[in-house]
Amino acid sequence: MAIVMAGLIALPAAAATVNEPPYEAKLIRLAEILGSLHYLRNLCGEPGNEWRDRMNAIIAAEKPEKPRRARIISSFNRGYRAFSEVYSSCTDSSVAAIDRYMKEGEGLSNEIAARYGN
Repeated sequence: MAIVMAGLIALPAAAATVNEPPYEAKLIRLAEILGSLHYLRNLCGEPGNEWRDRMNAIIAAEKPEKPRRARIISSFNRGYRAFSEVYSSCTDSSVAAIDRYMKEGEGLSNEIAARYGN
């Protein structure tokens, strides 16, 4: 009986991931990178909303249901906050982070598009 109950308790959590695409983890990471870039690029003299706009375009294309949408946005915000809590001015370290995140984000974008794009 305890085994059956444990299986039933785990069912809702498993059901929540059934509708997620196979690239979900990569998309969540990409959202975090875009949030980081949104903060860092503005901090280092490139004011604008390019990275937030790209995130919004991804959300518009994905058309996620509310729980998934909230996870994607939360990831973007986590990336933004992670750097806003550490950097208050543009430094060599923040410029290096921009370079790393640009490369990682490009790689994730290319991989998602190549493997899962239409």
